Parts: sequence; C-alpha cells; structure tokens
Amino acid sequence: MGNSKELNWLTLAVLAFVWGSSFILMEKGLETFDSFEVGALRVFLAFLVLSPVALLHLKEIPRKAIGPLLVVGLCGNGIPAFLFTTAQTQIASSFAGMLNSLVPLFALLIGVLFLAKRAKIKAWLGVLLGLVGAIVLFISKGTEDLFANGFYGLLVVLATICYAVSVNVIHHYLADMRSIVITAVALLMVGPISGVYLLFTDIGTDITTKPEGWNSVMYIAFLGIFGTAAAVALFNWLIKRTSVLFATSVTYLIPIVAIFWGFLADEDIGYGQLQGLALILGGVYLTNTD
Repeated sequence: MGNSKELNWLTLAVLAFVWGSSFILMEKGLETFDSFEVGALRVFLAFLVLSPVALLHLKEIPRKAIGPLLVVGLCGNGIPAFLFTTAQTQIASSFAGMLNSLVPLFALLIGVLFLAKRAKIKAWLGVLLGLVGAIVLFISKGTEDLFANGFYGLLVVLATICYAVSVNVIHHYLADMRSIVITAVALLMVGPISGVYLLFTDIGTDITTKPEGWNSVMYIAFLGIFGTAAAVALFNWLIKRTSVLFATSVTYLIPIVAIFWGFLADEDIGYGQLQGLALILGGVYLTNTD
C-alpha cells in the first residue's frame, strides 16, 4: 500500500479531519486568549515539537533553500496562524472553514502567473466559479454582515493566498528535501519569534486566573502539535508525493468537518453559505480534472 492511491486518499482524509477541526479549536482558544496570543502559541508549540529535527538537519540545508524555507515558514505557518485567529474574533469557525476551500484555486493562479504553469480552459472556469462562490459566501448573510464582517472574511482569503504560495514553493523549489525537515526548519524560522512575543503578553496570568485557561491551552496545544507540526509535515509529504492540486484538494473535505463542528457549536449555518461552498468546491473540481 506504500505507493498506492488509497494511501494518498487516506492521507487526505486524516488531514481533513485535523485541519477541519482546527477552526473550532481556534475558537475555543479565543475564549481565554486574544487572537495574537492564540496564533503565537500555536506556532511556538509546533516549533518546540519539531525543533530537535530542525537542529539535527540544519547543517544539511543548502544555502539556496534558505529563501524558499523562509517563505514556507511565513506563508505556510506564521502569517496564516494570525490571520485566521484575528478573523475568527468576528466570523464563525464554519464560515472560515468554507473560505479555506479557496486554497487550490489560488494555488493554480500562482502557479500559472509566477511559475509558468499551463492551465486549460476548464481550470480557468473552475477558478471563476470558485471566486463566484466566495462572493456568494460573503453576501449570504446580507449586506449588513457584509460590511460589518467583510474585512475579517478577507483576512481568511489572504491566509488562503499565503497557503497557496507555500505549497507552490514546496513543490517547485524544495522537492528534494524531506517533508519533515521542510516543516521543522520552516517553523524554526518563525517559532522563536512567536515565543519572544508571548513573553510580552499576559498569557501566563490568563492561564492561571481565567476559568477556561488550562482548557484553552489544551485546545491550542492540540492545534499546534497536530494541526501544525504533524499535519503540515504530512501535507508537505503529500505535495511531493502527488501534486499541488491533489494535495490542496484536502479543502474539499475540510469544510465538511468544519461545518460539522460548527453545527455542534450551534453556529448559524445558512442555505446561502452552503450554496457558496458548493460553487467553490465545484470550481476546485474543475481545476483538478483533465
């Protein structure tokens, strides 16, 4: 089964569950900490887990890989962690999970515009359909919510663009490097900064004095260790094993998991949002078909 398609799809399913659950975990963390504290703690814990790997292989990293690894650290881990938590101070976790499904569409666009990839008409139609779906998502709750929370939704869109940049860089510039090493060294470039930031916050006091303090730490620990360190390493492995578009197709399944958790958390999930999600996933499907 080591080289089978079944293993690829199983990996997608595992990633979908872990990342689909990350939105509700961020929401739980925000019950105690502010958005930057949640993002920083997530990145810092992921860095701590993989720091032995990074330090062990640091001398093996070729100089030409430093730039791409820095991009992966910032775009694949650092920046999105803060964008998502900031966005989820105003928008529901399920809504963020739906918008996250734009990643494959931006991955295709970036590949075509900057990496000389070729795309068929069907793929361009898929991008157009997905963007229409995103617009439907934004207006699904009416113009009042559009103007009130539209900025925060755009933060999620920016995070998906960051992810799209990261997966393209991994696929085109780091194909010869082991996935776990990519993840560990990329986190080494952003994790310590997150740790220093936490020293200047009141996170220690919040943990010990707020009712949900330790529970929130547990949620963020799961988010950092499994949702970032383990899942990103697995995702990077999948990118190298298959293709950018196949790996980013995990976003077909992530919204389903996110909606499930959102439903359990009594979030307002409307018919219009589901229509927008269906259009985005239809666009993703078109970009992945020959």
